[in-house]
Amino acid sequence: MRFLIEQTADIAIHLDGAGVVVGIYVNPENPSLGCLDHWVGREFKNFLTEESREKFAERISELRYAADVPVSPIELNNSDNADWEFPIRYSPLRLNGSEGLLLIGRDLQPIAEVQQRLVHEQLARERDQLSIRRAETYYRIVLEASETALVTVDPETGRVREINSAAAALLGAKPDALPGSTFNQAFEGLRRGELMEALQSASGTDDARSVQAVARRSGRSLSIFPEFFRAAGELGMLCRLVPVAGEDSSRTEIAQSLNALFTGASDAIAIIDGKGNIREANDAFLVLADAAQLRDVTGKGFGKFLVRGEVDLRLLIEGTMREGRMRSYTTQFRSIVGTRASVEISATHLRPGSGDLGIGLIIRDVGDSVGVTADNGPQSVVSEQALQNVMDLVGTASLKELVSATSDVIERMCIDTALQMTKNNRAAASDMLGLSRQSLYVKLRKYGMLSGDSE
Repeated sequence: MRFLIEQTADIAIHLDGAGVVVGIYVNPENPSLGCLDHWVGREFKNFLTEESREKFAERISELRYAADVPVSPIELNNSDNADWEFPIRYSPLRLNGSEGLLLIGRDLQPIAEVQQRLVHEQLARERDQLSIRRAETYYRIVLEASETALVTVDPETGRVREINSAAAALLGAKPDALPGSTFNQAFEGLRRGELMEALQSASGTDDARSVQAVARRSGRSLSIFPEFFRAAGELGMLCRLVPVAGEDSSRTEIAQSLNALFTGASDAIAIIDGKGNIREANDAFLVLADAAQLRDVTGKGFGKFLVRGEVDLRLLIEGTMREGRMRSYTTQFRSIVGTRASVEISATHLRPGSGDLGIGLIIRDVGDSVGVTADNGPQSVVSEQALQNVMDLVGTASLKELVSATSDVIERMCIDTALQMTKNNRAAASDMLGLSRQSLYVKLRKYGMLSGDSE
């Protein structure tokens, strides 16, 4: 029996029916428990913490009044000398022929120490995370508040990691639009490998050398001063952007003001490329298009948002490229969900002579100020004189003849308006009016509107 206890228990306690310790055995291979012989002859509960006394009393009651219930282990915190506590998992065993119990115990101190170390490690990790978060917050505040234009770039991928508002203003872009994109896309005529090699070469010299580049969106000539660094074993690059000497320093403020105007304008503003695809748009455009975010419209054809589609888009692009600008083009705008609005569009060719920046559009919602139809867009308005001439015929002709005369007047005015809007482009005018080109020529000949015909 003693051999069995030595092999299975760290401590064994013999209690009589009154809970008094009759005998105690401590495994000599577990010296952390020390000598507990002074427990003999004293009640076992005196060596338990307050909460463990209640647990032990409940378990003793279960054993006495429910003899058939399987005995399950119980974890108790023992105390000795008022300042020493140690946890033990006891397995109570009934002794045949008596009310006494044999408590076979397993020392839980090693497990408790591991759990305590885990708790300390978790607390230390939480403190480290708070410290990292605090340092990151300070870093972002300092980066954003700095008047120096700064950009951090990943040297391996060439992608922008962080950029402050000063650098975004020099590049003519929004601060949240550049992180994640390749750094060379912000400049004209530079490939990723070419730019990264130039920055690597510039940073390897003793004197402060820079790389010259032209911002693609703002058109500004900039000097890029690279500086490589290593943080936690990872290589990074900090680039400082400086306008080329000789440029007006006030252009930075102007660029910031223009960026704020683009973002906060009440009229919808969009920039399209030569193919009519949307490259940039402000918040007012997203509201007009019923779009939740910029990526819902970026890359989509602007013609998809016009009721007459590619007809309107072709007229806008051709007219703007030919004249450099278009003051007012009236049409209907169709949102993503299908709602329509009458709009006036002003278009400007950005940097005439070069298609790099595309066309800038200002779209103003004019509400019901322009007469429209659901399918054909703007309709010609009949002049009061023409209506008066038709009304003067009342009494001299039948209603059928009056309606026919009125239809001819409106038809001619619609054709004339379409030709004016398309700069006499008859192919575009036929598309706008929903006619075949042959039918348009028939009507032009009917009303004497072909060149060489009398009006």
